[in-house]
Amino acid sequence: MRPLVLKLGGELLESRPQRDRIAALAATLTATRPLIVVHGGGRAIDAELARRQITPRKVDGLRITDPDTLEAVIAVLAGSANTDLVAAMVGTGVLAVGLTGVDAGFGRARRTAAHTATSGAIVDLGLVGDPTQADPSLLQLLVANGYVPVVASLGYLADDDTPGQVLNVNADVMACRIAAAFDECDLVIAGATPGVLDDTGRTIPALDPAGIDRLIASGTATAGMVAKLASCRTALMAGVASVRLVDGRGLDADHGVDGAPGTTLTAVVPARPESGSRFRVH
Repeated sequence: MRPLVLKLGGELLESRPQRDRIAALAATLTATRPLIVVHGGGRAIDAELARRQITPRKVDGLRITDPDTLEAVIAVLAGSANTDLVAAMVGTGVLAVGLTGVDAGFGRARRTAAHTATSGAIVDLGLVGDPTQADPSLLQLLVANGYVPVVASLGYLADDDTPGQVLNVNADVMACRIAAAFDECDLVIAGATPGVLDDTGRTIPALDPAGIDRLIASGTATAGMVAKLASCRTALMAGVASVRLVDGRGLDADHGVDGAPGTTLTAVVPARPESGSRFRVH
């Protein structure tokens, strides 16, 4: 079976029952295929920012990250959110290993360029990274030996002038970059909506890259969906075998991920050159 990268929105992991349900799902999935989990922590991060009396700032669903915000992001993603999920998965017998992109520098990233918002404004996102230089070796080692990497979306700045700088990475971007590193990989992005919605609130069953562009340009896709769709489009064109955006609120061990309501993204993918930077799972 092809490896599966499963990205979980932080809203799916806020309570013990939610984490236990995802852990049971992971146990079922790993019985038949390699699994890599990527998670965010949006509302938990906002709660931590409120506790620290810091006002969250976002544009098109992307978090603007100054140094104080980054401290809160690290505390949640590399701390409670990741550890609680790993603990739940280990409790079901899954050999889960908690990671961030900082571990072994596998999530080496560059600073994200200034973002052109849907409003037309140019916005500096601050300490936000794009893991375009990610080294797959660590994840390859873990997956090949039966472990399940559980990746919190933090990166490591690939810049010798600022050694040790952690960057906040959008979890959808992290999941798409990891999926693109695997040959013949499936990507499922699970959140709190039933896929991509049209302007009447109905789920769009399937989208191609042109359809994605039209949704973004028309303003139908707003806030966090813009970031998701742009990242998924990149993953498709990089050769990811399948991409689905699904409603994660009903995911459980009995139903798996294949039957979850959502949107399937498709693309005509060009032939890919051989590259030593891609995973091969045997």
